[in-house]
Amino acid sequence: MDDLPHEAGKMRELTDFQLVQSEGGSTSTLAFSGPMTVSSLGLADARLRAISDSFSEIDLTGVTRMDTVGAWTVWRLSRDHDARIIGCSDEAQKLVDAISKADSNDHSVRAMRLPLFQRVPEHVGDVMLGLGRGMLQVVGFLGQIILSSASLLRHPSRFRGKALVHQMELVGVNSLAIIGLMSFLVGIVIAQQGAVQLRQFGAEIYTVNLVGRLTLRELGVLMTAIMVAGRSGSAFAAQLGTMKLTEEVDAMRTIGVAPMEALVIPRIAATMIMMPLLGFYSAFLGIIGGAFLSSLTLGIPFFTFLTRIQEVVPLHDVWVGLTKAPVFGLIVALAGCYQGMQVKNNAEEVGARTTAAVVMAIFTVIVLDAFFAVFFTNIGWG
Repeated sequence: MDDLPHEAGKMRELTDFQLVQSEGGSTSTLAFSGPMTVSSLGLADARLRAISDSFSEIDLTGVTRMDTVGAWTVWRLSRDHDARIIGCSDEAQKLVDAISKADSNDHSVRAMRLPLFQRVPEHVGDVMLGLGRGMLQVVGFLGQIILSSASLLRHPSRFRGKALVHQMELVGVNSLAIIGLMSFLVGIVIAQQGAVQLRQFGAEIYTVNLVGRLTLRELGVLMTAIMVAGRSGSAFAAQLGTMKLTEEVDAMRTIGVAPMEALVIPRIAATMIMMPLLGFYSAFLGIIGGAFLSSLTLGIPFFTFLTRIQEVVPLHDVWVGLTKAPVFGLIVALAGCYQGMQVKNNAEEVGARTTAAVVMAIFTVIVLDAFFAVFFTNIGWG
């Protein structure tokens, strides 16, 4: 209780000032007293802005302390009233000089900007160098996966079977509903649009060929890969990125657990295992959707459509889709895990890396799908 008067006295230590006229009345001086700090200038600032009389000098002899806010207040008054500052201590004078040099009203500060013909090549070069570094990092990450896989083959007891089953559930079982609905609707769209075009030539019966070959060979596995990239690939990036941000990955290394073996390989293996199953499931529901629409609008009975599928779709189309599926699964899981393990700085980077994982996976999957189309055509599976 004895400290309260002292604290109250400190709280009452505010900036004060008065306007002093000279003996002849020709000039006036604005004299400050007390501290001029951010905590003491609150009430004085409003009164200072209300001063309408002019003054030629600002006397700081009575000022006990000054910070940057006080120096800025003195400089503003000196600039606006064209007044001279007197009685300034050495420390206060340094602050006032620094404020005066940084005053943006005296000069504009602009960053140096290169000409357009230099900026464009420089930006393109930076992008290409970034792509090159990114490719090297991806190759290095893939090398770490291969080494970790070889280590697990030598020591099978270290493989985390429960983590694999859990990831298979997240990647495969939990995505059956959305992939099934999407594939069913895509099958309806293919059948409807194909029938409209084939009707011009009286060849509506070939809608069966169109739906069957397109879903089993291309769209089934491709649309599944895109959906898994948006659903599971982004989840991998967000989960691993958050673990990196909270230093859980570093803690695993500290206790002797390899993050690649515990976090990355189960996710990649689960995606590669589930992608063929999801791709076949997607193709099957796409055919069901085409058969459903054909029975309603084309006059082709539902089971006749399914029987016709077995006759017109060659078996190698099924193998083409099943061959591409694990490769697409590897790409999706690799993109998600790689981007997640690159998170370093802040939570905003988690979102950016998650977006990059989805874009990277979808782009690579589509490029590889085009490559597979040319490859299988050249080997006679066109």
